[in-house]
Order: sequence, then C-alpha cells, then structure tokens
Amino acid sequence: MRADQVTDACAEHGEGPVWDTGNGVLRFVDMLVGAVLTFDPVTGELTKRVVADVAAALRPRRAGGWVLATQRGFALLGRDGLDAPDAEPTWIEAFTDKSIRMNDGGCDAQGRFYCGTMAYSQEPGRGTLYRLDPDRSVHEVLTDLTVSNGLSWTQDGARAYFVDSPTKRVDVFDADPATGTLHNRRPFARIDDGTPDGLTIDADGGVWVALYGAGTVHRYDPHGTLDLVVEVPVSQPTSCAFVDRDLYITTTRENLPEGAEPQAGALFHVRPGVRGLTPFGFGG
Repeated sequence: MRADQVTDACAEHGEGPVWDTGNGVLRFVDMLVGAVLTFDPVTGELTKRVVADVAAALRPRRAGGWVLATQRGFALLGRDGLDAPDAEPTWIEAFTDKSIRMNDGGCDAQGRFYCGTMAYSQEPGRGTLYRLDPDRSVHEVLTDLTVSNGLSWTQDGARAYFVDSPTKRVDVFDADPATGTLHNRRPFARIDDGTPDGLTIDADGGVWVALYGAGTVHRYDPHGTLDLVVEVPVSQPTSCAFVDRDLYITTTRENLPEGAEPQAGALFHVRPGVRGLTPFGFGG
C-alpha cells in the first residue's frame, strides 16, 4: 500500500497530526518553527500560523480551544487561537532547562494531556514524560527517557502505547484512570527497519507507527504482529492520524541535504480499510 501526496512540501519538521472535529480540518505542527498548519481535505486549502517558540503537539480542549505543548511547557489557546488573532494564551511552564524541549504527546480518556521531552543533543536518559492535568497542575510520569515520542490510549483508556525512539520498540503500559499513572511497561512490537516515531490506534486495536528513516508506516495487530506496511515516497515520515477511514501522514526535511527529496515536509494520505479512533481531548 502506498501513500499519496496531498500538499506541497509545507513544513520543515511536520509532526503531530490531529483531526479538528468541530471545524472539519486536520491540524499538524511544524515543530521547530513553532507553527500550526491547518489542512482542509475538502478544498485542499492549507494555512500556517506561528503560535509559539516550539509547537510540539496539540489536542483540542473539551470546552473549546486547544492545548499546545511548547518548548518548555504548555499553552492554552481559546476557540479562535489557531485561526484568528486571539487573547494572549495561558502559559504553563513544566521545566526550565533550555537544552531540553517538548516532543510528542496525547490525552488520556480522563482529559489529561501528556507530553514527553528530549534533549536537543538527544543525550540518553534526559527525557521525561510530563502530564498536564485539567486543573493545570504539571506532574512527572516517566523519567530516564531519551526521545519521548508517540503516545496513544486504547478506546477504553485501559492501555497506552508509547515510543522512546532509540529503544527501537513500541511499548505498552497499563493505565490507571484514577491517578493518571502508567505502569507495567512491556514491549509490544520491536522495530528492525527505521526508527519508531509518532503513532495512532485504529478501532480494531491495531497500532500504526511512522518509521523515520525507513519511509514506511507499519500497522501491528493487537498482538504486536506486523500485518500491513504503508510506503511513503520520502524517507522520514514522522507521525500519523486517522480521520475516520483516512490516514494522514506527516513528514520532515530534518537533516536532508538541500535539494534532496523535494516531497519531504509534505502531508500524505492513504485509505487502508480500517476506521480510526477520535483522539481524546484535554479537560482543562
């Protein structure tokens, strides 16, 4: 199965796609530019707005608006915060170390927003997974990570799938709905080709993970067995998200020589025959 290009190369480091149900558009980030891009799959229109120093990951707020992981914390944006001039966002700092930045995350069924970090140098063990609760308090969930990456919960909220990229694995945790803790970490799927990056889950329990460097997205069945490969015509896919039965894939130009892979940084699409899950929103 092969993905098709649906936009021009529009991002230096595209990441974090998420469906905006209320507006019928796909949102994703150009991470190190600090921009959120908006793609309308009906008209093909694409817009881009710089909103922060780093735009690492975003999710809708249940009451309207968006939560955005920034370089060293979070920003809460109002209903028009991604499309029109808005009041100053509410900024929430998680840490102060300027050598570390947020990288990827998602929300659990209880409306808590998790986002993990990495050192700009990718030094091992310096990453942390943080949790922003609906009351706007910040908590450490996991430490001793390196490149904290894709994170997604099952529909019942009982398990969370997670990538720390250098491990070359997708791991699975049991999730405690009462406390927001993740425990009983164990390997779910081992990656032999490429580096695991962002991921999502479909309605049948399959886990889809973008393989940076391999030019593919893999689907693993609920038992961790590889059962489908999507080829992407650039080497560095970064993440993926469903819009009902459509899978959208972000890509990056990171570390590519000038003129190489002119499609890199574009958004790609494939219809793989399964339905995705609507991502959980932030409760604050």
